[in-house]
Amino acid sequence: MATLFNTLPARRAVRPFDAVFNQLFNDTLPGFTAANTGFLPAADVLETANGFELQLTLPGVLKDALTIDVHEGTLTVSGERKAPVMEGENAVKVRRAESSYGTFSRKFRLPDNVNHNAIEANLTDGVLRLTLPFDTEKTAKRLIEVR
Repeated sequence: MATLFNTLPARRAVRPFDAVFNQLFNDTLPGFTAANTGFLPAADVLETANGFELQLTLPGVLKDALTIDVHEGTLTVSGERKAPVMEGENAVKVRRAESSYGTFSRKFRLPDNVNHNAIEANLTDGVLRLTLPFDTEKTAKRLIEVR
């Protein structure tokens, strides 16, 4: 069965490890006072009978800030999550920043059985859902007659 390939290495969940250190140092060390500039949205790949669904967690990212394209079998999702305003009339003073901001780009190599022309995208509640349907002509089972 075909799979959707991520071009980045798999990341292990570090939440429990982070939680221990956060609890240990939360009261003794000051929080971060500048927004992080690196942003790598988490991605989940699901497979259904009709195709794949790619879900990217993008809290605070606007639809207008996203670009999604397919080129030579590679799906690229890129965009930007804007940081709070730090200068000017509407400036804010960051007291603690644990969120990441900035530009991001994720690339996924698509299997041959995905219909590139039927891909759909929907951004709801901070989750980008890309529907990647199978190409029925490539996935249809055929019986080949022996002559």
